[in-house]
Amino acid sequence: MKEKEELERQSTVEVASEQLEVSTPPMGFKVIIREFKKDKVALFALTILALILVTTLAWYIKLDASQVMDVDILRNFAEPADFSWGLVADAWNGEKSLIFGADEYGRDVFMQLFLAAGNSILIAFAVTTIIALIGITLGLIAGYYGGQVDNVVMRITDFVMTLPTTMIIIVFLVVVPKYTITSFIFIMSIFAWTGYTRIVRSKALSESRLDYISASKTMGTPTWKIILNEMLPNLTSLIMVQLILSYAGNIGLETGLTFLGFGLPDQIPSLGRLVSAATTPFNLENRPWVWLPASTLILVLMLCINYVGQALKRSLDAKQRLG
Repeated sequence: MKEKEELERQSTVEVASEQLEVSTPPMGFKVIIREFKKDKVALFALTILALILVTTLAWYIKLDASQVMDVDILRNFAEPADFSWGLVADAWNGEKSLIFGADEYGRDVFMQLFLAAGNSILIAFAVTTIIALIGITLGLIAGYYGGQVDNVVMRITDFVMTLPTTMIIIVFLVVVPKYTITSFIFIMSIFAWTGYTRIVRSKALSESRLDYISASKTMGTPTWKIILNEMLPNLTSLIMVQLILSYAGNIGLETGLTFLGFGLPDQIPSLGRLVSAATTPFNLENRPWVWLPASTLILVLMLCINYVGQALKRSLDAKQRLG
């Protein structure tokens, strides 16, 4: 009799624990992992994006930019060679393999593609980091203090948002003589922080009115500790989504500026400059190897980042989650 009661008790405990596991919603990164498992397209996009980033950075570190950008008129618009892994090995060693042919200056498009993609990825990463630091800092300050501080920060933010940002960036690039990648990153970052400020400020305002913030203030916790150790961790998921989406936007901005002729200097490989070859009708129709690889890479990058960003965004909203 006692054994039977013991078995029934154990069975009840197991059922209760299983129900508890089912009823307990996943938290933090478990939500993100679960969302990607449910969304196969986003998972595939994340895989492709990771492969592109790892492959591009590996080639970017390996290749010598000055050697790749050497002009060879004898190979002007040379057509692509038949693909073989031997040609890939030659390209890895810095030799012109012409897997994707050559541009108007006889430079290998295949090797330029990796250097250009590496520049775009690193520039977008640097710009995203800078504007995130500026925007998040201002947003946290405005949201925490509120009142007059919030009013001043938001009026400055609203003013910057009304400016024709792209035109001002172009003017800066025209005025600054012989600008480098560093100055290019700085110029791109001057006006792009406003989106972070508004998003973080709106969330920080609601967080600053919660009981745990009031309790910390009552206990005499330093302001910087409240902001960094208590308020900021509750905004990380929102900030992470914004980082992903703005990263794609910064890649597009850099590529677009270079396409228009106001981006990276001529001696630095750029996806925008490769795509600009398509502005010539003859190249567009008869020489697709010059512009098509860069165009395809930009398209794939934008789509992958967008799908990954949407999956992350859904993971923040319980109503939109797939599972």
